[in-house]
Amino acid sequence: MRIGYLVPEFPGQTHIMFWREVLALRALGATVKLISTRRPRGRKCCHEFVDEVSSQTHYLFPPSLAAASGTMFRHSLETGRALAYVASNNESTAVARLKRSSLLVCAADLVAYARREGLEHIHIHSCAEAAHVGALSRILGGPTYSVTLHGDLAVYGTDHHRKLAGAAFICCCGSHLEAQIAEKFAASSPPVLTTLMGIDTEQFTNDASRVSQDSTLRVITTARLDMCKGHVHALAAIRKAIDHGVDIQYTIVGDGIEKANIEAEIERYGLQERVHLVGMAGETEVLKHLQEADVFLLPSVGLGEAFPVSVMEAMACGLPVISSIIGATPSMIIHRENGFLVQQRDDDAIASALTELATDVELRQRMGIAARLYATENFDVRISAGRLFDAIESAVRQEAEAKHLQLA
Repeated sequence: MRIGYLVPEFPGQTHIMFWREVLALRALGATVKLISTRRPRGRKCCHEFVDEVSSQTHYLFPPSLAAASGTMFRHSLETGRALAYVASNNESTAVARLKRSSLLVCAADLVAYARREGLEHIHIHSCAEAAHVGALSRILGGPTYSVTLHGDLAVYGTDHHRKLAGAAFICCCGSHLEAQIAEKFAASSPPVLTTLMGIDTEQFTNDASRVSQDSTLRVITTARLDMCKGHVHALAAIRKAIDHGVDIQYTIVGDGIEKANIEAEIERYGLQERVHLVGMAGETEVLKHLQEADVFLLPSVGLGEAFPVSVMEAMACGLPVISSIIGATPSMIIHRENGFLVQQRDDDAIASALTELATDVELRQRMGIAARLYATENFDVRISAGRLFDAIESAVRQEAEAKHLQLA
């Protein structure tokens, strides 16, 4: 198969999961062409693959006006239908619809690129504006498309029914998102595949030389420095645990807009000697930090999380996880078996879990073993990419059969 793989503003620091899936799809025999809405705007990316994928990626903005105009000229009737599609986005304001009409040129560029590269299907990793581009390209005569929903629909704009109705299938990162799709479509929807963005569990593994029996509990969080990741709750909980006699060293891997506020909270709690902000890190460095830790902590709040990749990586490295109940974490973590689930913003519950793991080495090790086993059985990218490959193959086959019937 020849697949187009569309990720907005690719590559970015959080996009390692997409690159892993691309490599797995290619290993299965697919030709995967990278597509993005536009080049990342001023974002740093520490991963080793950044130069390679940047040179491989076709960017839809700015579009090739020659290619786009040629597509729209050849498909003038379909261009009218595409404009009618935008006009029918009645959940959006008039201004939003006007802006969305400009996506038509990008969609036409995508159709021209797909034709030039012989792409049979476009898979889109966004349910926001990029999904509208996919829907518009399909109206303009482009290949079938599918979409992955990575978090709650509420954070991905409006007019979901319009942008998703034409999809060959929808991937949902968690059963809670499948329920949201079912509610949005009511009577019928495109086929839904409940899935996740897997990891290489052969690469992310525990370090046998790690010493976890000493008196210091080494805690780690790998997440961008954003309010939604709940770092302030981690700091409050760690202060509480330390006040109860627990010796903790806390490493935060990541960077972001909340760095100054987090630094202020560290100072307010008097944790300057306990908390280490190491900044943004590439995949190899993240693995090293995980292998040096005893416990992984993710106190995220609000909406947006699905299957946190950071949790998968930590579990694959044999770390018990303390996580808030958010997105699909209840289907990843079995409470008190391979980690702890706590309510969002519950600093006391986090502190209690930290204290228990610090004082019970046997529990910590037992949970770590269970976490590693669960990760290898459920989170490997070869399994998740295989499911996506099969779904795309089915969509391509159905499209070919439909065209054959039309010709007959």
